[in-house]
Amino acid sequence: MPRVKRGMMHAKRRRNLLKLAKGYRWGRKSKIKLAKVAVVKAGVYARRDRRAKKGNFRALWNLKINAALREQNMSYSRFIGMLKKANITLDRKILAELAEHEPSTFSALVNAVRS
Repeated sequence: MPRVKRGMMHAKRRRNLLKLAKGYRWGRKSKIKLAKVAVVKAGVYARRDRRAKKGNFRALWNLKINAALREQNMSYSRFIGMLKKANITLDRKILAELAEHEPSTFSALVNAVRS
């Protein structure tokens, strides 16, 4: 039975790994052992930060809503509580967009919730 030579697959794996490590500094871009560790670590950071991004945006939306509410003499927590009582189901992303780009609509919403 003829033997299987695996040189092509090794070269392909190495090429793909080094392609992923392109732009890294020092030996991490050219040495297989270092590149493999760096690429795995980069993937871990990327996954973690994709999750963290959602929390960062939520915090930003809260800040924008709170800033707009303070101009109308209302606190963020009271406003959110009143929204829930009034059964208005706008999420924080939409509320932040309204507060930033449509202040008149946002103030109308605040007045509707107040009364």
